[in-house]
Amino acid sequence: MRIAIDISPLKNGDHSFLHRVRGAGSYVENLKNSLIEFSFDNEYIFFTKGQELSKYLDIVHYPYFEPFFLTLPFRKHFKTVVTIHDLIPLVFPSHFPSGIRGKIKWQIQKLALKRVDRIITDSFCSKKDIVRFTDIKEEKIDVVYLSVGNEFKKNNYSKEKTDLLRKKYKLPEKYALYVGDVTWNKNLPRLIEAAQKAGTFLVMVGKALTDKVLDRSNPWNKDLIQIKNLIKNGNNIVCTGFVPTEDLVFLYNQATVFTMPSLYEGFGLPILEAMSCGCPVVTSREGSISEVAGEAVFYVDPKITENIAMGLKKVFFNEKIRNELSKKGLIYSKKFTWRKTAERTTAVYKKIISGGNL
Repeated sequence: MRIAIDISPLKNGDHSFLHRVRGAGSYVENLKNSLIEFSFDNEYIFFTKGQELSKYLDIVHYPYFEPFFLTLPFRKHFKTVVTIHDLIPLVFPSHFPSGIRGKIKWQIQKLALKRVDRIITDSFCSKKDIVRFTDIKEEKIDVVYLSVGNEFKKNNYSKEKTDLLRKKYKLPEKYALYVGDVTWNKNLPRLIEAAQKAGTFLVMVGKALTDKVLDRSNPWNKDLIQIKNLIKNGNNIVCTGFVPTEDLVFLYNQATVFTMPSLYEGFGLPILEAMSCGCPVVTSREGSISEVAGEAVFYVDPKITENIAMGLKKVFFNEKIRNELSKKGLIYSKKFTWRKTAERTTAVYKKIISGGNL
């Protein structure tokens, strides 16, 4: 099969993805590399928006989707598959208002979705949301779990490197770690308050946390504005901003606990990254998280600050619990590999060519 894959999220300056730079880019980069590595006798052509495509293609894959941006072409010239990671802005419209333009674009996108041959999504939770908001039959939607890069693993670091990176990021000896975006569903105001109540130092990784330019008129930034004020007044928080992957692996390895008590997730990739590095995880059961994390993590109620604080405190200060969670996470995370993701993605391509009869 000759398959063209849109890698626009890897293109610098694509404003459509600034609020999800790492998530979309990580998926596209790893999918691209794993499909090349394992090949499965296919030929892959990688393109970005605006490039002219050869007419001799079997399938075009758009491995990203945003409901309020025109990420899919309106006219369909090839057999097509699209990856939808989640539809969280549609699940919680009061927290992610679209405006008139966004509503119009969603209607255009929804029509384009009806014409694609198949949809890939990250979890059964997201699959249910896609069926709910698009009325597309569930038989047309394939769940293909994500994975993490091979670099996310448990490492032993030299004293020199440890001292260097601890100084670089102003890390204390023990800390709770958060990695991700700063949107409403991440529940960061409660997390920051819970860390203070639990008496744990909190290291927060995310580009938006240290961005100097902030659009205060954008309602999607409401939590970000609140969080920046909380950070300013807190003495137990360090915000690193964007962190290169190599340093991120170090932060996971050195963290006492990773915490992401989200109100909703379509997958929750940082949880899997933390588990792969042997870092014990405190999280919630909301959205897809329990589907992805199984029983290898410590669950809390994300709507109750005191419960998040209790979970953080219990894991942070109990070495026995941390060791148990670390072992469980390392074993459980091995279920997810990019080879499996590539194989299952290729199986979707075959379904399209065969008319869905596989």
